[in-house]
Amino acid sequence: MQRSTIYLLSFLFLFTSTVYAERIKDLTSIYGVRSNQLVGYGLVVGLDGSGDQSAPFTEQSMKNMLRQLGISLPPGTKMPLKNVAAVSLSAELPPFAKPGQKIDVTVSSIANAKSLRGGTLLMSPLKGADRKVYALAQGNLIVGGLGISADDGSKITINIPSVGRIPDGATVERMVANPFAQGDFITLNLHQADFTTAHRLADIINETFGKGTAQEMDAISVRVRAPLKVSQRVSFVSVLENLQVLPAEAPAKVIVNSRTGTVVIGQNVRVSPAAVSHGNLIVTITNTPQVSQPDALSEGETVVTPQSDIAVEKEDNKMFLFNPGVSLDEIVKSINKVGVGPGDLVAILEALKSVGALKAELIVI
Repeated sequence: MQRSTIYLLSFLFLFTSTVYAERIKDLTSIYGVRSNQLVGYGLVVGLDGSGDQSAPFTEQSMKNMLRQLGISLPPGTKMPLKNVAAVSLSAELPPFAKPGQKIDVTVSSIANAKSLRGGTLLMSPLKGADRKVYALAQGNLIVGGLGISADDGSKITINIPSVGRIPDGATVERMVANPFAQGDFITLNLHQADFTTAHRLADIINETFGKGTAQEMDAISVRVRAPLKVSQRVSFVSVLENLQVLPAEAPAKVIVNSRTGTVVIGQNVRVSPAAVSHGNLIVTITNTPQVSQPDALSEGETVVTPQSDIAVEKEDNKMFLFNPGVSLDEIVKSINKVGVGPGDLVAILEALKSVGALKAELIVI
């Protein structure tokens, strides 16, 4: 007997109504104090035959590099590429980074190299969106992936061997200007827009530093008057970012991931009076082998033929009732009593939203 069953896993994160104060540094970021993305192109050498097999731009890059080093090749020379790989480089330049500081670099193959394990990145520039060079990268790669293949074509791969990392592999060469030390104000931007939180943020700053120090601009931004002197401004922000603020409760939302079956229900979700009944059909297919034995001296062959039995079972789930203003805890308890799975839960939530009983925003991702 062979039965196929599909299991969907659902995680319901239940939030209590208790709200704790958080530091301003955990709720906001300062306008202009941000990291910048860098990107580059380079060559990884020293590979053990796992490099690019046939990539025209890799061969061209090798010839250009040798030409810059004073080595000229005869026209038509074919470059061996098994130990070389063309790669793209990516890094993040943190705010206030100064020339001479080190940053990490991620190295990714862009051709058909099988693995970058054991390779060395040659000196390569990292450029910003303005095409200016902000860092130089070079060093030995750390590759967490592993790929092994045999002559018969079988292979095994662990993680991704075509991507590596160089810790402190790039040296910063240029600073990025930011407006932190400019003007009379600094602007705090909330990570999540909320008018109530922005108002409370301005209130706690004014209570600490004096009335008129902070002013909320919208649901995200709060403008704060700051000292003009840079050293005093740093000290001011140090005190400012450690103030405690009570954030507002999140809006009522239900998040459904249709691919994984994950359902997350917020604490402020409410349901109007509604009666729900949900049932499923379960189809079971059973394969039983049957042996067909020929008669004696008939010169026939014994044949095994499968016989399939199909059974349909209907689940008669009971109807359950949502009372007025039912809370999240009661919603989960009611649905769990019926014993529905993630797919059924999504169907129930969508039906409640359609009839107007679900007092929350239903988001399907």
